[in-house]
Amino acid sequence: MPATPSRYQIVQRRQTRRWPWLVAVAAIWLSSLGLAWHWAGLRAAPTLAEATARMRSAEQQLADQQDRLKQLSQRETTLAVSDKISRDANGDLQGALAERDEEISALRADVAFYERLVGPTQQRKGLNVFSSEFAPGAGSAWHYQIVLTQNLNRGAISQGRMRFVLEGVRAGKLATVDWAELNQRPGMQGQGFSFRYFQSLEGQVMLPSDFTPQRVRVLLDGEDVAVEQAFDWKRANT
Repeated sequence: MPATPSRYQIVQRRQTRRWPWLVAVAAIWLSSLGLAWHWAGLRAAPTLAEATARMRSAEQQLADQQDRLKQLSQRETTLAVSDKISRDANGDLQGALAERDEEISALRADVAFYERLVGPTQQRKGLNVFSSEFAPGAGSAWHYQIVLTQNLNRGAISQGRMRFVLEGVRAGKLATVDWAELNQRPGMQGQGFSFRYFQSLEGQVMLPSDFTPQRVRVLLDGEDVAVEQAFDWKRANT
């Protein structure tokens, strides 16, 4: 009996070599990348050089601006110091001018007073109390100014001590407050004076809180003369 042919046929599979194709594709891809990079470099080279130049120019401008800013800052500092010095100097000058004006005004007042004192129409007097004024201070304190004069013996020096007492009303009754109580120092001596033509004696006294002054009696004890003069209570600048 003849053999029955098999329905299956054995076919030998041929090996395919795919790796050369892969190598070729990879090479082509790498070549394209290289060409693209080279092309991009050629296209970007002018722009990159321009950008680099601009960056360097900007850096130089920034450095120049920083130097300029530093110079302006130093100049501003110098001007500020100079302005302060000028303002201080101007303030000192204004203060000095004000002081000189006050000195000139005081000298003019002294000259006018001296002219009235020794003028041809003025009566010649020896040691004399010219005026008495009081100005309020802090609390119960009062500042006094007693002006003494003499024009009888020109060139002579008048020396001695001055004191005064206040007459007025205290607790509804007439009262006198003496020099020691006014100065709050028992046994206090009078204020010394020494002048050729006139002298202004100034100081501060304390008035009792319940005392209202009405008159001032000024007592002068000179080397060879004693003077007592009374004045109405007078507040300065009133």
